[in-house]
Amino acid sequence: MNVTPFWLAGRAATGDGELTVEHPYDGRVVGTVSVPTPDQVDEALAAADAVRAEAAALPVHVRAEALAHVSRRLAERSEEIAKLITAENGKPLMWARIEVKRAISTFRFAAEEARRWSPTTQRLDTEEGGVGRMAYVSRVPKGPVLGISPFNFPLNLTAHKVAPAIAVGAPIVVKPAPATPLSALLLGELLAETDLPAGMFSVLPVPNDRAAALVEDPRLPIVSFTGSVPVGWSINDQVPRKHVTLELGGNGAAVVLPDADLDWAASRIGLFSNYQAGQSCIAVQRVYVDRAVYDEFVPKLVETVNSLVTGDPWDDKTQVGPLVSQGAAERVESWVGEAVDSGAKVLAGGTREGAAYAPTVLADVPADAKVVREEVFGPVLLVQPVDGVDEAFERVNDSKFGLQAGVFTRNLDIAFRAHRELQVGGVIIGDVPSYRADQMPYGGVKDSGVGREGLRSAMADYTEEKIMVLTGLPL
Repeated sequence: MNVTPFWLAGRAATGDGELTVEHPYDGRVVGTVSVPTPDQVDEALAAADAVRAEAAALPVHVRAEALAHVSRRLAERSEEIAKLITAENGKPLMWARIEVKRAISTFRFAAEEARRWSPTTQRLDTEEGGVGRMAYVSRVPKGPVLGISPFNFPLNLTAHKVAPAIAVGAPIVVKPAPATPLSALLLGELLAETDLPAGMFSVLPVPNDRAAALVEDPRLPIVSFTGSVPVGWSINDQVPRKHVTLELGGNGAAVVLPDADLDWAASRIGLFSNYQAGQSCIAVQRVYVDRAVYDEFVPKLVETVNSLVTGDPWDDKTQVGPLVSQGAAERVESWVGEAVDSGAKVLAGGTREGAAYAPTVLADVPADAKVVREEVFGPVLLVQPVDGVDEAFERVNDSKFGLQAGVFTRNLDIAFRAHRELQVGGVIIGDVPSYRADQMPYGGVKDSGVGREGLRSAMADYTEEKIMVLTGLPL
């Protein structure tokens, strides 16, 4: 099998080590990736540092056209790239195709935002001492970005680090997840087709045990990390003087109130607890249903979950494929087993075959069970009755996570109350917490992280304000 090169300061390169990528569904080798040496990593970082002034001064049209080029090329190669995602991640082809579409949009949005990214002015003659003065306020890059991307969305979550960096003129070094480096390396290939200067980007598939050195390197003043809670907060503690953005775990809750369309709610919750095999930070994990409709809703939910098509991710009809590894599936199995041993009832699923875990619905789960308190990151949801909005919102907030929540209601007062009271970064009314538009601010509170993604939000995170005061103007 051919060895896929990495991208070092805009050019393809090979190192002295290799990384094998295996397909989660059947374990076959789907790719071999070259791993850079420490000296090559240092060369990439030196190049990013050396080009930072040139990158910041790039004309907007150069940045925007590079981003638009990547968007177009993703569209042209969309089916090939979707199959690449399925190969390395095990994600069903239907979801891989959606991920590619989202990445196309992410780069297109970044190109549009780059063209809108303009300085502002502020009159200072609001006080006597400011007569004839005006402030010119721009945003300038803080410096090169280290983007650490996860395995669950290997293309689009890498895009959410790369695209805003290029949009603001910041060099970026990407460290993809070792299990799924192929999509990020393909992005490097498309970036290499642009007119961006050498050093503007590198994609370095190094093992996780070499990530700490990247995080600590002073030439990378921004760290954008998506991944686990312990690793994220350790990065934050490791480099307290750097600007760190963290998109960490979730424990997505959905609330179903009596005025909801129960069929719609059941169909959405059932599907989006299990899409990506539940390996999404905003997958539905906890479902709180008003007692008035609980007995009517639960059979609808169980029917939806039981109807999901599972199996081979290469089948166009498959909705739920394997987890990223057998070890991940075994962990989910153990957590469900622990809940059942403590009194939980299995209403659907609850079985494992290799790396695949059946879509599962649990009821009567003890409040201290891992499937309640932690992030399952698998195709498991628990459903529980509540007595009204007060208890529902209290249950949602009773979590160390706070990424997004969904509230199924038609009541506008309750919608705004949810926005006020729920301790999350985003509230989705009338749908699951799993909804995300790539251009909107996205992030969480508590153990779900700090900072926001979504193109304009990330661009703001990667930059800081700089002013120039003009004096003696005839305002």
